[in-house]
Amino acid sequence: MATTSNPKPPAADLGETEIASFGRRLLALLVDWLAATLVASFLVDSLARNPWPQLAVFVLAHAFFVGLFGQTLGMALVRIRCVSIADGGAVGIPRALLRAALLALLIPAMISDGDGRGVHDRVAGSVMIQGRRKQ
Repeated sequence: MATTSNPKPPAADLGETEIASFGRRLLALLVDWLAATLVASFLVDSLARNPWPQLAVFVLAHAFFVGLFGQTLGMALVRIRCVSIADGGAVGIPRALLRAALLALLIPAMISDGDGRGVHDRVAGSVMIQGRRKQ
């Protein structure tokens, strides 16, 4: 018996979910940056002289946690998630790494479309949601 499979998964329905607000996204980013700072402070003597470990910890942690679980510590605290626009699932580590690298530049995050998706989200094919259905 032959079965046909749809090679394209259904797209996430943005009408059924609430897009994460700018305030929640910013608060999550600040929590994640503070966590990266804390971890990086154990790796080098002075972050003031060598800030690169802080940025590397942020990008790698973001890529790992968003890629596999859809949220970082900061996102979990403010109850938002980063999901694939294609199917509503986790974006995977390669796309999360691309998203994190662009997020580290900050400029792509400040340029957003009508759905509140920054350049980093559009390039990675992701969207930030609050995780509950619209009423």
